[in-house]
Amino acid sequence: MEHLLTITAAALRKAALNEEAKQYILFNKPLFYTLKKAADRYIGGETLAENIDKAIVQNSQGFKCSIEFMGENTATVAEVQAATAEFLCIVDSIHDNLLRCTVSLDLSHIGLALSRGFCQENLHAICARAAKYNIEVIISAEGTDKTDDILHVYQEAAKTFSNVSITLQAYLYRTADDFKEVLKSPGRIRMVKGAFETAPGLSMPRGSALDEVYLGYVDTLLREQHLCAIATHHDYIQQQAKQLVRQHQADKSRYEFESLYGIQGGQLAQLRDEGHPAKVYFVYGKEWYLYVCNRIAEHPLNLLVAMNDIVGG
Repeated sequence: MEHLLTITAAALRKAALNEEAKQYILFNKPLFYTLKKAADRYIGGETLAENIDKAIVQNSQGFKCSIEFMGENTATVAEVQAATAEFLCIVDSIHDNLLRCTVSLDLSHIGLALSRGFCQENLHAICARAAKYNIEVIISAEGTDKTDDILHVYQEAAKTFSNVSITLQAYLYRTADDFKEVLKSPGRIRMVKGAFETAPGLSMPRGSALDEVYLGYVDTLLREQHLCAIATHHDYIQQQAKQLVRQHQADKSRYEFESLYGIQGGQLAQLRDEGHPAKVYFVYGKEWYLYVCNRIAEHPLNLLVAMNDIVGG
């Protein structure tokens, strides 16, 4: 059974990177809305307004939120400009609705696929607008082919903006060196295990060894009181991280536990009830294909849940 789940997870991660499949689903309305029944469990909606409504509810229940407009590998200047304008709208909506909320984004959504410089300009515009309202902007992780560019753009932005943060993937072997570098900047470091398919030799497999590597990064962040997000649904890691919080007497303003909307919400609620800062990560839009494939890949048995959602069970 374990072997079958591993194969399924690998297949889903490869499927997530299939650009032709994504485009086919986007432009095939019957298929799009059929599969969206499964996606709805994990996304904040198709529009910003839908997501804002959900964030208001989560805030009222004691959760901080993050909002991301889904998209990656944007290929034209016009599409990049439209995406950048949407992120500016997210910033304004967070401010207008007095939300406890941050903005998350993929750099390849705002121009990285075209050039570093173009992406840097758009990121600066978003960070500048967000800084006016004391809103944090968090750069998401993407595939390993983009890691060097993502870190470069982040480090340049961090020279100007204290409200820009970065996501690191614990399963990448290179993260040991990257971590030392980004630790020099004041921005929050959001630690995830890593969900993307990689070439052989670049990443660790899921398992106890990776769990301990992840906790090693969390240990350092909490010990140094560096801004951090412990972004995981793994109960063992959450429990161990709580011990590290106590051990290092971590300031609650310096760390947060984070879970993706629709996944293990009960565990996050327990962390909130115990007094820990807790955050729900939302995504919205139409480009949910890659996101949902990776979410199901993390728990392959959720394929059965997806099938049930599609048939309306």
